[in-house]
Amino acid sequence: MAITGKPLGATAGAMMFQKGGNAVDAAAAMLAATCTMWDTLHCGGETQALIYHPKLKKVIGINALGVAPTGATAEFYRSKGYDHPPEFGPLAAITPGTPGGLMVMLAEYGTLSLKEVLAPAIQMADGFAIEAQLANTIERQKAWIKKWTSSPAVMLPHAGSPINGREAPEPGEIFVQKDLAATFRKLVDAEQRALRAGKTRRQAIMAAYDRFYKGDIAQELVRGMREDGGLFTLADLANWKVKIEEPTCTSYKGIDVCKLQQWQQGPAMLQALNILEHADLKAMEYNSPKYVHTLYQAMSMAFADRDFYYGDPAFAPEEPMKGLLSKEYAKARYNSIDWTKNDPAIKPGDPYPYQGGANPFANLLAQWDNRTFLPKDTSKQSGQQDRVVRPDTTLDNPFTAQLRESFHGGTTSIEAADSAGWVVSITPSGGWVPAVIAGRTGIGLSQRGQSFVTRPEDGPFNVIEPGKRPRVTLTPTLALKDGAPFLAFAVQGGDTQDQNLLQFFLNVVEFGMTVQQAVEAPNINSYQLRNSFGFHEIQPGLMEIATSMPEAYRSALRGMGYTLRPLERTSGPINAIWFDRKHRTMWGGSSNHGEDHGIAW
Repeated sequence: MAITGKPLGATAGAMMFQKGGNAVDAAAAMLAATCTMWDTLHCGGETQALIYHPKLKKVIGINALGVAPTGATAEFYRSKGYDHPPEFGPLAAITPGTPGGLMVMLAEYGTLSLKEVLAPAIQMADGFAIEAQLANTIERQKAWIKKWTSSPAVMLPHAGSPINGREAPEPGEIFVQKDLAATFRKLVDAEQRALRAGKTRRQAIMAAYDRFYKGDIAQELVRGMREDGGLFTLADLANWKVKIEEPTCTSYKGIDVCKLQQWQQGPAMLQALNILEHADLKAMEYNSPKYVHTLYQAMSMAFADRDFYYGDPAFAPEEPMKGLLSKEYAKARYNSIDWTKNDPAIKPGDPYPYQGGANPFANLLAQWDNRTFLPKDTSKQSGQQDRVVRPDTTLDNPFTAQLRESFHGGTTSIEAADSAGWVVSITPSGGWVPAVIAGRTGIGLSQRGQSFVTRPEDGPFNVIEPGKRPRVTLTPTLALKDGAPFLAFAVQGGDTQDQNLLQFFLNVVEFGMTVQQAVEAPNINSYQLRNSFGFHEIQPGLMEIATSMPEAYRSALRGMGYTLRPLERTSGPINAIWFDRKHRTMWGGSSNHGEDHGIAW
């Protein structure tokens, strides 16, 4: 089974199965293909993955998130007038992670060659019929694309001589990325040369890895990036490594749910599950006011902890994950819920007593106040020139189209599984339009630097430093039951990801939905958390609901202090696989929210 954000991407995964490849091969092919399609990501972004290894019977984490480059200090950004690194442009970029993540996964756990896995992406880079969504996004952001040296030649084929008023490709036009195709072919060439020299399959793939991060591709990446004012050095690329790591897991009613570590937001879902384990959710009735209120409060507590405590575990001090994920801490948080109304002032808790320690940032915790992060007039900030201008459409509540876009800004997700027992869940991202393309590499670079903060009072574990990974929103999930895969699921959507995934999981476990029912079911989304993008705003009490929610339920929620924003679809899009152990079959689900697509055989 192969599921991802675009039909052509899913087809690339299915092609690997037809070649005899496993789920890792299929996932790697889908990753390369969706990057090539600019499915709200490109090849210079970041990759986060969980892999179930059927022989070892364990979940393995892949950390292919880039790091802040040399010179990317908090003082550097503040000197330029930024409260946070900018949303777009060369100063938002961290080192590319996706190529390394793809090649390490393939080398360690796949079976096919890099040549075979990249073949669909190379065909697409040579030219594919561009869909309207991407074509229109390029046209809409063309003023930003023109600011960078190498991006216009790729993204704006009709620059200077518009066709029907457009400088971007028209929907259905053949979109060609010659430099990207050449970069892919260089990787394949490095692999094939190594094989001819007698190297093993793994060694040959890692020879391609070295060419990207230490060879001629790296040199052009650095040259092109610095030409546009970026900070990368050759040492930044050569010293970066993909990390193969242990996942972070909790147990919910006998089901083990695994996420990556606290350099991404996944443990917040685990915290929420620990809190909700104390509630009789099924008795509350699905999406009733009490159920919705309970979820909102639990998520607000978990995300407040995320905003304060999460960061790169490679940097001191160590995040208090033992305390944050302890059942006793969750019980204390559950007992603090106000059952009559929303608490807009929910702040991070103190998990240190639950792990026998003292909070090194107790003074900052005492000062934490949601009002500090309310939306402000940022139009006068000197960093404003690097913020993408979006329509400021005022709706019938404290909410703008600009804020919603930054909260729901998508990437894609990838789910794959095979009959041998391999299961893969990936949430890749970075390098979305408008992206800086690095020189003649064709590689669109990440904008993930914006998820850092520059002041400890905004999150002491996530202050930008050279070599540090930002705390990101990207969060694949694997759940096991009786030690075997039960669910693999992921979703796009920035800060809404673990909100939607939490509700999807409860839809299956608590309410007995099929996987397809669960991915399409109406969810809520909270804005009572700090936006991980842009100016990092918070909107306490704001809640997205489905238009199908009855008026009586809406009235009850308004009476509890919530501001409601109805939307037709609120589910993601979520992609998921459920493993039917009784019948030894797999059930795939793909939300009706976007263009996500699955192929099974």
